[in-house]
Formats: sequence, structure tokens, C-alpha cells
Amino acid sequence: MRGRAAAGLMVLLLAAGAAQAFEVEISAPDDLKPLLERHLEAARAARLGEVVDTEEIQRLDRLSLETARELLATEGYFSPQLASSLAGETLRYTVTAGPRTRVRSVTIHYAGTLAQDNDGAWLRARIERGFRLPAGMPFRQADWEAAKTAALLPLLSGRYLAARIEASEARIDPVAQSADLSLVLDSGPAFFYGAPEIVGAKRYPASIARHLNPAKPGKPVNQQDLLDYQAALESSGYYSQALVRIDPDPAQAAAALIRVEVVERPEKLLSLGAGFSTDTGARVQASWLARDIADRGLRLKLDGKIETRSQSTAAELTWPQNAKGYSNSVGAQFKREDIEGQETRSTLMAAKRSRTRGQIETTLALQYQTETQQVGSTVSARNQALTANYAWTQRAVGRAFYPREGYVFTAQVSGAAAALFSDTSFLRLYGRHTHHVRLGRSDRLVLRGEAGVVLADTRDGIPTDFLFRAGGDNSVRGYAYQSLGRTLEGGVASVRTLVTGSVEYNHFFTRDWGMALFVDAGDAADTPGSLSPVFGVGAGARYRSPVGPVNLDLAYGEATDEFRLHFSLGVSF
Repeated sequence: MRGRAAAGLMVLLLAAGAAQAFEVEISAPDDLKPLLERHLEAARAARLGEVVDTEEIQRLDRLSLETARELLATEGYFSPQLASSLAGETLRYTVTAGPRTRVRSVTIHYAGTLAQDNDGAWLRARIERGFRLPAGMPFRQADWEAAKTAALLPLLSGRYLAARIEASEARIDPVAQSADLSLVLDSGPAFFYGAPEIVGAKRYPASIARHLNPAKPGKPVNQQDLLDYQAALESSGYYSQALVRIDPDPAQAAAALIRVEVVERPEKLLSLGAGFSTDTGARVQASWLARDIADRGLRLKLDGKIETRSQSTAAELTWPQNAKGYSNSVGAQFKREDIEGQETRSTLMAAKRSRTRGQIETTLALQYQTETQQVGSTVSARNQALTANYAWTQRAVGRAFYPREGYVFTAQVSGAAAALFSDTSFLRLYGRHTHHVRLGRSDRLVLRGEAGVVLADTRDGIPTDFLFRAGGDNSVRGYAYQSLGRTLEGGVASVRTLVTGSVEYNHFFTRDWGMALFVDAGDAADTPGSLSPVFGVGAGARYRSPVGPVNLDLAYGEATDEFRLHFSLGVSF
């Protein structure tokens, strides 16, 4: 049939004359036609408007028929029927794809350490269970190549950095329209961590980068450890860039060298900022940071902030993370606040030990605080407390301004004893959870809840920072900042119990602009039985600005029967 078609085409070509422009038409199944139109030599020449003679058309037709068979084979059609004909200036191809070949069997063999490793049975099972071209699927060459690559990835992302595809074969049975696939994966040796080699450490001690390493010598290599190491370097404050990698040399597998390349930040930094929020009013702030005190990588930060309702100055000295992953610091702060008629002046000194491991951050602190407090003309007090504090936070939201999914959970425990430099014995418990739920491509749901309680015989003598009030941008919108608490003549005092919650729906019209609908509820009172939650409902705008998120909300407070605007914006320069 093909011989007769070629002979007929030759006669037509001879009758067609010498050089000419021509067109190509392809009759083929819809899923194959674009592939043929894009790659057939005759179609490409016609698309470019080439003027060809009889001999060239014959050559293009011969190449196109061969190319069509190869292309159809890559799509799993190994017994197609092809025909071509020339009518005037139009070269027509008729393609009948025939039955499609399907995968009949898949066999995966292993070589290298993984083949003899009894502990690797779960990894072998994972590769076989997740193979992307299982029996029964249509065979396509592109899918076969992708499946082989995907089967190799679990090895490369784990301890088998030198893994490779040793052999692969797709055996086609054109009569049964079936394909038998076989694959041999050579894992090579298992890799284990050696010591890190720090490159680029000139300004700060190389020990800073070494101590951030979560991969201990002798531990099996895992790509996630290397990514965590790189993230820890970049977030440490000492390095603007970091690259962590291991040379997949099988000869070094028993103690693979971790190569760490860093670009250091300047030793000193002056930061200025300005902003505004409806909670605390206009804001200006300045901070100065020195990253290498005493040539040991100690960081000294001096910070000052002036807001309409709050002013503070602080100093903190922080040691680099040690070999066990802990970072220690000491600091002092003076703060003045005048919010909803409650005016406080406080001085505190603190020593902290912090640790970050993956998503988990923990802080243990010992803090001494003195405070003077005035609430209208009703309360005038002086409080002091020596407290032990523990905070545990898990962050699973990434670094996005408006994360689409994930959560942040924080739990805090603080306590003081009257016998140890404190006016009152108390135990403070607090928790907050914010959950982001993805709803399609452009929507999200933000769920927030917080609760706190101070266990004590009296609130007297407890510094304000350990008590609670509610209301404001990040609490119950529709109410003034910290306006929910114990109402006294001339002001609102802090109390021992807090409960708030929020449900917010976000929709982003573009990458940067979105809107929000929300319902907030909560209250703060001296005892759980005195809580009387109030509600705030409203709508707002969201903007991902280059300097940070901008939120603008209009909320109605049902308890006050008033609308209130909530807005926040900050700029650093």
C-alpha cells in the first residue's frame, strides 16, 4: 500500500511542474494533530513559505512519513497507517493511529548498597508503589522518561547521592499492543555526614556557621538537612547568602564533606523606620546593630521606638548559637504606655536561652520587672516580679506576608513566687493559634483563637505585661485597642482572663490586591465566669506592598453600636 501511494505521489509530482510553494494538510486524531503539524518536515517547510521543486517535495514527504512513525511511536502507537497525496499545491497526510500500546508489566531491580540493605525495604517499596507508569497505563515515551527520573528522586533526596539509572528497557509487543518495562536503579553507596567546610568566613568566626549545622557527623545524609542548614545560615543575621552542598563522590561516602559557601553581612547596621496603626498611633523607630562585639560574633542591638501611645528603649546582647543549638542573650528595656486610661512605666532585665529546630522555636527566660501603674484616679500601684518564662512556637506558614495555608501555634507559661522578689505569687498560661486554609487559587480562610488565664489570689502586684486586655487590630476589631477589660473611672485596667476568636475570609483579585470579610469575638475579665464576649463584624482591603502587608478594615462593634477603622502600615529604610 505504501509503495503504491509513493508511486502515485511521484506521478503527481512530475505532473505538478518544477519549483512551487505548497501547503500541507494533516488529517489525524485531535490529540496527535498538533504534534504532527509542529514536527513534520513538510509542514515546517510549508509554514515557512519555502518554494521547492518536485524532487524536494518528494524528499520532504519521505522524511515526514518516517518522522510521523517515530512521533506516533513515542505516543504509544506502533502500528499506524499513513498515507500522503498531492493535489495541486496541497500535500495531504492521512493518519490512522491504530490501537494504543499499554503497559503490561513493570519490573524494577536494584544494585548498590540499597539492594543488600534490609533497612531499605521501605524505600524500595515506596519507589515501586509510587512508580508513575504502572501496568494498564498508556505507554508514552515522555511518560516513561519522567517515570524513570521520578523513581530516582527518592534515592537522590536521601542518603544515596550517587544513585543513577544503570539500565532501562521498554520491550514493545506490537501484536498484543503491550509494553513490558524494566528498570535497574543503582543506589551506589550510602552517604554519611562528615565535617562542614566553611568558605567565605572572613569577618565573623567560622564557628558561627559550623554551630548552625543540624547535620551531625555520622548521620545519614538527607537533602532536607542541607536545606535547613542553608535556611538557618540565611536567617542567623550574619550572612546575606548561603549555599550548602555535598560532593557526591562515592569515595567520600563514609564521611562526606559538607561544603558551605557564605556571603557575610556588614558588621554594623543602622535601621530607621516609620509607620502608623490605629492601635498605637504614629510610629518612628531607630535601631543600631553591631554583629561582632569582642571579635566573637556577639551582637549588640540598641533600639528606640516612639509611638503616640507607647514609647520604649531597649538594649540586647546576643551570643552566637552554640554547638548544641542554643542562643543566649541578656537585655534591658524601659517602656511607657498610656492606653485606654491605663498608664504604665516599666523597667525590666532579662536573660534568655532560645533554640530553633525546624519549625519549632523555644525560649526559656528569667526576667525581673518593676512597674508603676496609674488607671484614671482609681488605681495607683507599684508592682514587681521575678518570673520564669517558657514559650513554645511552631510555625508552618513559610515566609509569605499572606500565607495561603499552614498555621502558627504559640504556648506560654510564666510564674512568680512572692518569696522571690515578687509582690504576688502567680502562674500565667497563654495560647494562640492562627490557621490558614486554602480555598481554591485565590481564596483563603483565616481562623484565629487565643486564650489566657492568670492563676493568682489577686491581680494586685502583678505587672501589666502578665495580665490581659482585648480589642484592636489583632484582637477584636470594632473596638478600641485594649478597651475590653475591667472598666474603672477614667480607664480600663488589665485582668486575669482572656478569650478571643476570629473567622476571616480573604479573596485576592490580583497577586497584590485582595479583600476580607470577618467576624471577631472575645472579652477579657477577672474570672472565667465573668467573661461576656462581644462581637465585631466587618470588611477590609489587603495589599501586598513592597515594604510589607497593608491591612485596612472597617468593623462594626455590636456592643458599642459604632463603626471603627483599623489600619496598619510600616516602612523601614
